[in-house]
Amino acid sequence: MAPDLPSRSTLAPTLALALALALAATGAVVPVAPARAAPPVAVPGASVGAKTGLPLPRYASLKTDRVNLREGPSKDHRTLWVFQRAGLPVEIVAEFETWRRIRDSEGTEGWVLHSLLSGRRTSIVTAPRAGGKGDGKGDGKSEVKAETSLYARADDASAEEARLQAGVIGSVKSCSGTWCRVIVALPQKRGDVDGYVRQERLWGVYPYEKVE
Repeated sequence: MAPDLPSRSTLAPTLALALALALAATGAVVPVAPARAAPPVAVPGASVGAKTGLPLPRYASLKTDRVNLREGPSKDHRTLWVFQRAGLPVEIVAEFETWRRIRDSEGTEGWVLHSLLSGRRTSIVTAPRAGGKGDGKGDGKSEVKAETSLYARADDASAEEARLQAGVIGSVKSCSGTWCRVIVALPQKRGDVDGYVRQERLWGVYPYEKVE
């Protein structure tokens, strides 16, 4: 059996290095190829972003009411979707220069400019799971509550401040890992309502995450 031989991709750098050392020994100027930016690929298992040093993945929110979601990290890439809801929570899953790859609550992914994102934490009320028990009240049968309770305190037995439909966005003030304090603008209440929601009923905070 013939011995393993180096491939062209392995041999080329070796010859290039030998040539560069030979030229350097003679005092000749060695040309240097311009550095190329790393491709926009998320590294599996990476815990921080290469550009910011912040955790990946992490939650953020949209800063404006018009954000183009692009197929790739440049304005030359086609627009996949246009978000029209400022404050919508999104999950940042990768970084490349001034671009961030994000995912929304429905799983749609794409690239947006970092300047269109805010570090302000928001959350969106999720739809109840089929066959679930709602948010803790009820008889535990198969019927599912279509709304989520906003409580005066982090306690199922406390007064109910409002009932939230799936898709309602709130500003996250704090989370204990079980409950989140959120402020929600409700037209029927003629203003903001401050209360507590079970953390499992929100998208925009991780399970058991503590937010201060």
